Amino acid sequence: MMLQTLNAANLIDLFRTWKELFANQREFLIALDGKVGDSDLGITMSKAFAAAAEVLEAEGEAAGIAKLLRTAGATMARTAPSTMGTLTATGFLRASKVVEGKETLNTADMAAFWRAYRDGVAERGKAKVGDKTLLDVLDPIATTLEAQAAAGAPLSAALNVTADAAENALEVTKSMVAQHGKAAAFQEKTVGLQDAGATVGAFMIRRMADFVAGR
Repeated sequence: MMLQTLNAANLIDLFRTWKELFANQREFLIALDGKVGDSDLGITMSKAFAAAAEVLEAEGEAAGIAKLLRTAGATMARTAPSTMGTLTATGFLRASKVVEGKETLNTADMAAFWRAYRDGVAERGKAKVGDKTLLDVLDPIATTLEAQAAAGAPLSAALNVTADAAENALEVTKSMVAQHGKAAAFQEKTVGLQDAGATVGAFMIRRMADFVAGR
């Protein structure tokens, strides 16, 4: 039976699987980031999600969805104060505000969650779509989920379509020239490489889709 809404207990489990995902992808992200960045992305993400997962476990489902997301964001900001750690944390902090008071998240709530996440990252990172950043994956995640919600798609199907859109968008980042961070110094050399930050976004949404489908 697939989940059609996500509750606080599911959210804690989701963070546990994100923790496993980023532990497993640590070396891949270090290598990817090392080509044009400073190789710390794998370390940052594995540390940030490990810390968040542990804190949410301790907090427990009684805290509710919004507080769990707030706690995750605050923990990540503290544990991984690098650029990407801060952006990921900002996303969760923003998302927590739009789900305030909700006990479960359906497709429309999830669309609001990722829209807030996207906007938080855009404002904090001062990036635009097309700058070859995490935003290039977050933007299609938000718009695809909004379209899925408008069409009345159930959560599992909506997330699956959205994860596909995110992976397609990630592929497109290969043709872009980096405009931000260390990668911007390499400009043309970044062409042909998928963006490391965008990779994180695609990993997150695919794991979320798999998690909901497998429940």
